[in-house]
Amino acid sequence: MPTFERHHQVSEDQAGQRLDQLLAGIWSDFSRSRLAQWVKSGDITLNDGVVKPKHAVSVGDQITLKASLSAHSDTLTAQAIELDVLYADEAVFVINKPAGLVVHPGSGNPDGTLANALLHLDPDLEALPRAGLVHRLDKDTTGCLMVARNLAAHHRLVTLLKDREIKRRYLALVWGRVLSGGTIDEPMGRHPTDRRKQVVRRDGRPAITHYRLNTHLAGATLLDVELETGRTHQIRVHMAHIGYPIVGDPVYGRRGSPGGLTEDQRLAWQGFSRQALHAIELICPHPIDETKEIKAAAPIPEDLQSLITTLNPEVGDE
Repeated sequence: MPTFERHHQVSEDQAGQRLDQLLAGIWSDFSRSRLAQWVKSGDITLNDGVVKPKHAVSVGDQITLKASLSAHSDTLTAQAIELDVLYADEAVFVINKPAGLVVHPGSGNPDGTLANALLHLDPDLEALPRAGLVHRLDKDTTGCLMVARNLAAHHRLVTLLKDREIKRRYLALVWGRVLSGGTIDEPMGRHPTDRRKQVVRRDGRPAITHYRLNTHLAGATLLDVELETGRTHQIRVHMAHIGYPIVGDPVYGRRGSPGGLTEDQRLAWQGFSRQALHAIELICPHPIDETKEIKAAAPIPEDLQSLITTLNPEVGDE
């Protein structure tokens, strides 16, 4: 039965938060429900004492987590869903996630998710938080997704992600003609009225996105994008914020198609029904073997490649 231990000291800027809210931020690799359960059961203590999840923390408070994952395992069922494995060793999987596959069960998606498929691929993942998943991709975003295969690898990968040592490169097809690359450094948080959406807001969490030109296309620009942070919907929100939303984005994008397209280009554009965003490459120090580096690349999916090909590069760009 795998057991583990973590510790955290409350900093000055964290003081006054509810314990459950703070835990969701510092140990985000676990679900909120599991963290709350651990607080109630005494597996998470504050200054060696048991408190309620809504308890307000103070500067210097010591939070300790000592738990057995299997004793509090999230309910997941293994399902035989085919996965494209880009990289595999004893510690890590890198999966090429297809469009339409939800990463983890949630409201409206009780099963049929990547997490269910992972348990079929490796039943031992049942003992890990979120079946070993250390980050997410939106349902209709494709490409590289990393999965830990044991507790040591999981803890190390979460730390590497938090320390911004995992490089995640995306291809993003955006509306309009982007003239140069740049960096978007705008904090993000939940939309004040629509909790399904994220927005740029001054009181949000730091969010940094780097982008550079790849190719100018008819009505659009193909960008190489690299995440420095990993907020929910970060690329989609940031690109919309600067006026270049992702093509096909049903939440943050634009409707219709731009002018100046041929009939074939217009039909291809309007027929692309998801955000044109693909996690093309992932580079990471190996979580167990410090002499190794993990590098995985996911081929551009056929639907996105077809759209890029149809939107032929404009003549005389370069």
